[in-house]
Amino acid sequence: MDPIVSKMRNIGIIPVVKIDDEAKAVPLAKALIAGGIPCAEVTFRTAQAEEAIKRISQACPEMLVGAGTVINVELAKKAISAGAKFIVSPGFNPSVVDYCISQKVPIVPGVTSPSQIEQALEKGLTELKFFPAEQSGGVSMLDALGGPFPQVSFMPTGGISSANLGDYIKRKNVIACGGSWMVKADLIESENWNEITKLSKEAVCAVHGFSFAHMGINQQDVQEAKETASLFAAFGFALNRDTTVSVFAGSEFEVMKSVVRGKNGHIGLKTWDIERALAYLEQFGFKPVAETQKYTGKEGQSPLKFTYLDKEAGGFAIHLMRA
Repeated sequence: MDPIVSKMRNIGIIPVVKIDDEAKAVPLAKALIAGGIPCAEVTFRTAQAEEAIKRISQACPEMLVGAGTVINVELAKKAISAGAKFIVSPGFNPSVVDYCISQKVPIVPGVTSPSQIEQALEKGLTELKFFPAEQSGGVSMLDALGGPFPQVSFMPTGGISSANLGDYIKRKNVIACGGSWMVKADLIESENWNEITKLSKEAVCAVHGFSFAHMGINQQDVQEAKETASLFAAFGFALNRDTTVSVFAGSEFEVMKSVVRGKNGHIGLKTWDIERALAYLEQFGFKPVAETQKYTGKEGQSPLKFTYLDKEAGGFAIHLMRA
C-alpha cells in the first residue's frame, strides 16, 4: 500500500472540505488537527481550492492535505502544484488517473460498478472511492463487491455521517470514510473552529469504535478465583466459563487464577481495527506488546485480533480485541 494511502487508512476519516475563503483554510486545518484528524480533502468546487491547498501545505506540514472533485487533468496539475499529497475524483477518468500515476501521486478515483473497478485494476489501482456511497447501495453494495474483488479497498463517501460511520468503517474492505459533517459550510463561514474540533474528536472516537469488553481481576490461586467470581453471581453475573487460566462471571468479569499482566488485573477494550487503533494511540504514548499479539490468520499477513498495550491504568493492564 502506498505510504500516503496507508496514512489515510490509519486516520480512518477524511474530511471533505469546501472552502470559499482561502483565509479560512489554515484555521480550519488547525481545528481539524486539534480534533485528531490531520487530514483533509479540499474539493475543487470553488475557485479558492488551489490557494487553500497551498496555504495549508505551507502552514501545516503535519496535515495530509489532498484535492477532491478533480475531474480533469488541468485540475490535477493545479492541485499537485499547490501541494496536494493525494487526488480524489468523483468518477473514473482515465486521463486523470494516468496523469497522477505519471506524477507518482496517489489517485483515488470514484467507482460504483464492477466494470469501473475492473478498469481501475487494469491501471494497478486497488484503493478506490465508493461514491455516492449511500445512494449506490451503501454497506450492502460494499459487501457484495467484496466477493469478486477481495483485493480492492474502498473509501466510501456520500451520505456518511456520525450515525452510520461505524457501519462502514468496520468493514474489512473499507480503508477510510469521506465525510463533511464535521466541516459544514456554516461552521466554516462562522469560523466556529471549536465546534469543528469537537465534532472531529467525536468522529475519531466513532472511527475506532472503542467499547468495554471485560475486566480481569488477578487472584492468587484457583480457589480464590472461584470464590471471587461467585460473588458476582449476586449481581446477576453468573459463572459461565471456567478455563485453565481464569473463571468468567458473565462476560464482563474475568477472574484470573494467578497474578498475570497488570498489578491488579486487566481491562479489555474492543475496537473495529487494532492496527488503526495502534496508530492513533501512539500519540498518547501507547505501544503494543509484541509477544502478546494474535492474528486472525497467518502472522504478518492478516489483521491483528488481540494485543496488550505497554502501559497500565490504575494498576490494570490494557488489551485490545478486534470487535
